[in-house]
Amino acid sequence: MNIKESTGTILKNIELKYEAIDQKTDTQLEGLLWSKPMTYWDYIHTDALLNLQVQRTTLPDEMVFILYHQVNELTFKMILWEIDQIANTPNLQADFFAERLERVSRYFDMLTTSFSIMENGMDVEQYMKFRNTLTPASGFQSAQYRLIEFSSTDLINLVDYRYRKTIDKRMSVEDVFEKLYWQAAGKDHQTGKKSFTLESFEKKYKATFLTFMEEHKSCNIWRKFKQLSVDDQNNSVLIEAMRHLDYTINITWVMQHLKVAIKYIDQSGQGDGEATGGSDWRKYMHPKYQKRIFFPELWSVVELENWGEEK
Repeated sequence: MNIKESTGTILKNIELKYEAIDQKTDTQLEGLLWSKPMTYWDYIHTDALLNLQVQRTTLPDEMVFILYHQVNELTFKMILWEIDQIANTPNLQADFFAERLERVSRYFDMLTTSFSIMENGMDVEQYMKFRNTLTPASGFQSAQYRLIEFSSTDLINLVDYRYRKTIDKRMSVEDVFEKLYWQAAGKDHQTGKKSFTLESFEKKYKATFLTFMEEHKSCNIWRKFKQLSVDDQNNSVLIEAMRHLDYTINITWVMQHLKVAIKYIDQSGQGDGEATGGSDWRKYMHPKYQKRIFFPELWSVVELENWGEEK
């Protein structure tokens, strides 16, 4: 049998691959005779993906709401995938670092502009009806978004602004967890009692969060930046990528989210003005109150003081 040289090289490499894991090459090759050809719908699992949308009402625009948030969660997964490469790449170089940060920023830029789908793509009356079926669920229950925060910055920068001066470096991650800024969205301000929304969120994810927080103490984006050489830390392209990411996530995206919430909850003239999870959503969402800043050392004193203020 006449085998082309390139084919022979490929077969040899395949043989070496399976020898390395104690597998018979002939068995693996014979299996190819019976395997189905790949199709787009099998690779993407299109049928499964398109059957994940289950409405709680008969209102058509609820489908827009569900699909939009599922797209958000898929995008969050892409973001975490990029951040994971930063966290786990040995001998990290400034150009690779900046490139991955720019990818994450593009994802958040897309999320920001996509809010027009929510702002202009749903009937207000329909939304105000089907949102009542969502209580006590809340957007702050997005676990992936919390993981993005934990993997981006030191925990002190995620602590409720009122409590930051009380945080001791020797405190356990579980103690710090109780002071995170979004805890305020699920607690009674006077008694400190946790809402059902917050309790159910913690029951589902707290163990995962605590492990993730501990693991990323030394390999979040800020820590990885500080581990670079002095020259790389002064790389203008990387610094701009860090600043752009910080601003995009903690001001641009958040403010666009707030704008949509104001339209439906405050300005619609319908409902009681409360969030589905019962939080004080105006102060929870607006960046000027919590001053969520991932990389404060990269901003001037004036920029920090005016963080989130309208320009």
